[in-house]
Amino acid sequence: MFKRRNPRTYGQLATEMFYPRGGWKRATQYVLHRMRRLPDPPSRIGRGFACGIFISFTPFFGLHFLGAALCAWIIRGNILAALLGTFVGNALTTPFMAMASLTTGRWLLGTEGTISIKTLPGEFARAGGELWNNFLAVFTERDMHWAHLHGFYEQIFLPYAVGSIIPGVIAGAIGHYLTVPLIKAYHRRREKKMADRIAALRELKTKASETPTTPAADTQGS
Repeated sequence: MFKRRNPRTYGQLATEMFYPRGGWKRATQYVLHRMRRLPDPPSRIGRGFACGIFISFTPFFGLHFLGAALCAWIIRGNILAALLGTFVGNALTTPFMAMASLTTGRWLLGTEGTISIKTLPGEFARAGGELWNNFLAVFTERDMHWAHLHGFYEQIFLPYAVGSIIPGVIAGAIGHYLTVPLIKAYHRRREKKMADRIAALRELKTKASETPTTPAADTQGS
């Protein structure tokens, strides 16, 4: 009943990862619209949104929703706003966020060498493949391989995780201080509309009560 009449192809799914069907402007407006209508104080919504942005800078792909929700719960932010905040990390922004985190982490840890953004997807895919192989090796006769995972952890994952803290906190703080005034302005506007509507209804009611009633015509005659 709730499935699409014409299911999307894999090509369409891949395309919409980089360019949503309604465009990035519409996607951004949708996220902002949903956040403005969340039933929570602006400060809690802002904290939740900041958590979503922060988690998007981390290398825990596949766990961003869970991490954002946990972060929001810890600092008493809105969990749904945190989930919406993770959409800041998308196919267009993630490469830049990844390089900011990785570059910062390698500088902090003093890691030698350089890493190209073009090699990151392959490195993560290879590490994931080895992890899966080692998991299956527990139940089968496969051999475990740890050499690439050890290098991946030291050269990419650890610097990525450590380095994500600084740009993640900065971007989250910016998102918070941009979101809270926006939501407050929306709440004031909604309250004003509601007050104007109530005032209009009261005015109509007052006019109706002040209107003199016309006596009914005598239908019997004299």
